[in-house]
Amino acid sequence: MANVTVTHDERPRDLEALVNAVGTPGDPSITVRLDTAERVLFALARVQGIDPDTAP
Repeated sequence: MANVTVTHDERPRDLEALVNAVGTPGDPSITVRLDTAERVLFALARVQGIDPDTAP
């Protein structure tokens, strides 16, 4: 993979496109998958008595 340099101005608009490009056609976007993983981890933490909103 080639080393690619982007300017600060290019990053915000290209970041979502890059993040959503990971995976195969028909798969949920990486954003959706990360959101799901976060929800699962928060639920597991709460079951163990850990408040994820205040944990360090």
